[in-house]
Amino acid sequence: MWSSTTTLCLCSLLLVLLLCSSGANSYTNPKIIGKGYRLISIEETPDGGILGHLQLKQKSKTYGPDIPLLQLFVKHETDQRLRVHITDAQKQRWEVPYNLLPREQPPSLKQTIGRSKDPITVSEYSSSELVFSYTADPFGFAVKRKSDKQVLFNTSSDSSDPYGEMVFKDQYLEISTKLPKDASLYGLGENSQPHGIKLFPNEPYTLYTTDVSAINLNTDLYGSHPVYMDLRNVGGEAYAHAVLLLNSNGMDVFYRGNSLTYKAIGGVFDFYFFSGTSPLAVVDQYTSFIGRPAPMPYWSLGFHQCRWGYHNLSVVEDVVANYEKAQIPLDVMWTDDDHMDVRKDFTLSAMNFPRPKLLAFLDKIHKIGMKYVVIVDPGIGVNSTYGVYQRGLANDVFIKYDNEPYLAQVWPGAVNFPDFLNPKTVSWWSDEIKRFHELVPVDGLWIDMNEASNFCSGKCTIPKGTTCPTPGIPGWICCLDCKNITKTRWDDPPYKINASGLQVPLGFKTIATSAYHYNGVLEYDAHSLYGFSQTIATHQGLQGIAGKRPFILTRSTYVGSGKYAAHWTGDNKGTWEDLKISISTVLNFGIFGVPMVGADICGFYPAPTEELCNRWIEVGAFYPFSRDHANFASPRQELYQWESVAESARNALGMRYKLLPYLYTLTYLAHISGAPIARPLFFSFPTYTECYGLSTQFLLGSGLLISPVVEEGKSEVKALFPPGSWYSLFDMTQAVNSKGQYVTLDAPLHVVNVHLYQNIILPMQQGGTVSKEARKTPFSLVVTFPAGASNATAKGNIFIDDDELPEMKLGSGYSTYVDLYATVSQGYVKVWSEVQEGKFALDQGLIVEKVSVLGLDGTGGASALEVDGTTVTSVSKIELSTLEQEYQEEVEDGENKTKIVMVQVSGLSLPVGKNFAMSWKMSAKG
Repeated sequence: MWSSTTTLCLCSLLLVLLLCSSGANSYTNPKIIGKGYRLISIEETPDGGILGHLQLKQKSKTYGPDIPLLQLFVKHETDQRLRVHITDAQKQRWEVPYNLLPREQPPSLKQTIGRSKDPITVSEYSSSELVFSYTADPFGFAVKRKSDKQVLFNTSSDSSDPYGEMVFKDQYLEISTKLPKDASLYGLGENSQPHGIKLFPNEPYTLYTTDVSAINLNTDLYGSHPVYMDLRNVGGEAYAHAVLLLNSNGMDVFYRGNSLTYKAIGGVFDFYFFSGTSPLAVVDQYTSFIGRPAPMPYWSLGFHQCRWGYHNLSVVEDVVANYEKAQIPLDVMWTDDDHMDVRKDFTLSAMNFPRPKLLAFLDKIHKIGMKYVVIVDPGIGVNSTYGVYQRGLANDVFIKYDNEPYLAQVWPGAVNFPDFLNPKTVSWWSDEIKRFHELVPVDGLWIDMNEASNFCSGKCTIPKGTTCPTPGIPGWICCLDCKNITKTRWDDPPYKINASGLQVPLGFKTIATSAYHYNGVLEYDAHSLYGFSQTIATHQGLQGIAGKRPFILTRSTYVGSGKYAAHWTGDNKGTWEDLKISISTVLNFGIFGVPMVGADICGFYPAPTEELCNRWIEVGAFYPFSRDHANFASPRQELYQWESVAESARNALGMRYKLLPYLYTLTYLAHISGAPIARPLFFSFPTYTECYGLSTQFLLGSGLLISPVVEEGKSEVKALFPPGSWYSLFDMTQAVNSKGQYVTLDAPLHVVNVHLYQNIILPMQQGGTVSKEARKTPFSLVVTFPAGASNATAKGNIFIDDDELPEMKLGSGYSTYVDLYATVSQGYVKVWSEVQEGKFALDQGLIVEKVSVLGLDGTGGASALEVDGTTVTSVSKIELSTLEQEYQEEVEDGENKTKIVMVQVSGLSLPVGKNFAMSWKMSAKG
């Protein structure tokens, strides 16, 4: 939905640039605040950690008084994960609630502090992989990896460093680490990064959840993820690790290339270090801690259509009919607030979406496997006749200010915000979801505006004698009577983070930071957790309905949100720049543990050009979450609106629907290991430094390369191919044999280049226009070997389950997992499967119909086919055929290219749920 601060941001782009340029001095000439702390005691704890105390060395007045005594707790929670926790030793401070993000509790604060007579000046504390070391005066610590001696984090400073010692005040925390100059950093979101996925030195990285349209660059957006991945190439070997500062307060992070500085306005230092050493291992370790990504229903991988402005049910029905007429795949229809009664959550417009007609429509689309998802905003309209509000008021579920529910304005007008940190609120919210589902059997919920967004600022009252929202005036214009709040240090903290890229007050267009939640928790501390807490409550509410797997799309996210929901990247522009930036943002969220992510295809606003929409669907068809979404003020941009876009959609989405079994298997792997669905190339090629900053291509899984056109007027694309053999998925007779170089590929308007890497077995089906039917079609397996290799292996897998069930796991009786293998050796090709829990796939009647093996030495022919130990004769329905392949390769003058062929075995009927094996001979020609 349209950002509440869109108008502000459009008017302030120039100001942003001026502030960013003037703010450069804070990177190059930072202010040294204090002299740090000294370690005065240290001891081992019964649970295997170490506990110490730090004493302030010298007071400073900047940003308020220092906390004189700190408690240090360090523990190796696993062999790959180290925690360093620093807090006030004498007073409990705000931390991310342990019930929201479950984790071990640090030791309780001690009443008496022992002091060592002879404090140790240097010491080490190690697990099998990570080593924690410290210096006593001034206190600093370092974390290194034992296996390769790499220093991952080092807070000690000297005169040559552009930062000072650790600072710990009530509303200002600062700590820095040295970095090698050649380290490549990724993460610290959510923002729009114009330079691509790699963090760019001396650009602002501010973490504070804000409803600022994603059209803004280098600005804190809807989510807060204070985590980064560090990738280094040392002597040709790649080493990755990650660092999480688990702190929900607003913060600026200053990355200078050879150092990184955190400046947080509250909370504690709660660092977690993940040893890696591969990017996949890092995300595995990270999601093991924050929560594995949520299981997703199969239909969520289909194509989604939404628009703010489907004003009545007839328009929605017309959209479905037009997609069917155009033969463009479509699985899910969405409505923004159009279905509501004057924009009130959990209601229906009796005029525009009459319940009997809506139920008939849902019954019709449900029968063919389509789904329906609606929006829910957190702001609950203040209305004496509105049952949702009245029940909330009766249950005392709203955030408070001056002992009254805090008043704000969003789309319904005056609203109160539910306090999702309150257990009573979670129960009330779950009940409202249940009530609404009984009214309308929706298939998922879209929670928007949950940063939380407010069209007003400060303390507001409802004006007497006027209507709010005011008729004829845009709904995002504040129409309450409001006064700025500056009387507390929470509303006007001593250090100003670069909020909204403009250093606006923290409470600007959101909840006042001196408002309070359950048990007196300040909005100042909990602000960036609002969307996360709503996501958890929504997940709980949906879990209780019909025993189905929840599907939630959330705009605001925090560390751990991927355990419950998918994400889209918010209000983007229909521009070429935003198309390009969308790739980086999607890839970032895979690192954040939110693999089900996508951007509004063709842009949310303003109107895209026809060419841009063509190219955007060719990218968006391969986002993990694929949805076209537009603003009510933009012209209609459903994919059938232009015949040229419809053709590109049939082409790109046609391939997506064939790839659904592969994508669904990737969601399973994400759920059990955190592995991103869409990945930067360095995930599979970590030693290939040329791809470290590549942000215009991406992988699905380990080896499916998407190389889209992201520039206007182009009919070719310059694509980087890491070393090895790559096979075109749209035309498997075409290949690229790369030594690691850019290759110029033809890419006319309706073509997107998709290549499959060597040593992979890719499961595909025949596709369709609805995933429910597509997933019933026969399988084909695509096997890739290095071009012309005489000895090679390939692997793949398939996961199949009843995707309506809440859990996604083996052993339930409602799932099947298949490992796929292939080899070429001594002139023989073998392909076989090993099945776990085969009954479910057998009950579904799923079969493998075709196997295609690519990259075989083409000097001979294929013969002597055996399937499951039986020789295939000429009278069989099974056919063995050979096709020559062409490939681009750098060769020396006069050098002959290897001749390669693709061998296909078709006419098969092999049950997916049963082990199979086949082989044939590649005989030399006489």
